[in-house]
Amino acid sequence: MISIAGVHVDPNRLPAHWSQTAPAHHILSQMAAHQTVYSYTRPEELEFEIRLRISIMDESIGMEQSNVSFADFDNSRCNPAYWILTPQGGFRLRGNVRPSAAIRDIYWNGHLYSFECATAIIILYYKAVLNVIPDELFDRLFANLYLFSWEYDRDLAVRTVRTSEFLPADVLYFDNPDVDPLKPEWQGENAVNLGNGLYFGHGIGIRDAAGIIMSLNRHRRRGATRSAHLLNQATNPGYLYLYRVSAGYRPAVARIGRNTYPI
Repeated sequence: MISIAGVHVDPNRLPAHWSQTAPAHHILSQMAAHQTVYSYTRPEELEFEIRLRISIMDESIGMEQSNVSFADFDNSRCNPAYWILTPQGGFRLRGNVRPSAAIRDIYWNGHLYSFECATAIIILYYKAVLNVIPDELFDRLFANLYLFSWEYDRDLAVRTVRTSEFLPADVLYFDNPDVDPLKPEWQGENAVNLGNGLYFGHGIGIRDAAGIIMSLNRHRRRGATRSAHLLNQATNPGYLYLYRVSAGYRPAVARIGRNTYPI
């Protein structure tokens, strides 16, 4: 159910310029069909969330096509022009580099990068946010980027909730309880729900749930009796927080006619 200012909303009555594209309509239709109440104080908050959810799905596909590779922390790689590779396998932003440029480089020069699936989720979150807010604001919010597993800047406001009602762009987790102890990197897979029964998991690719489970089950210990399975939880960035930050953003220049002036 969708609620705006306490009023139940029919998705078909939302402004057509943003709600009636195929991806947006698909997300809104699922929201409306769920028992979960998705509450907003104004339509712009919902519009921002839909835009960012679509961006997350787009960047999941973009990562799959970017030539980045999967690796455990011991074998992580990054472009040294933008990042410092830490002994733990994390990527620390160089001091003279804009965060927006460094995140884009992962997609543009993917062959230089290797990382595991949790880091992949945080990277694509940053890239998705970069698509919907100005570069200057992104660089201000995420000035000291460090990419390592589930570590992220607090302004990304990531949170995980228990639920069995999933939406496109939710990050889900396929747990592999009987993982081979010699292959701990396969203890589970963080996967972006792409809708229509498909998921993106870094290192596995775009598969349906059965395909992801089959891939994980190949890496179980000898004598395993438990199959990999999807957990009832969903992870997302802070849509409302990011909307409010972007809505209050003011550029550092004023525009008068065709000219811009510092302020």
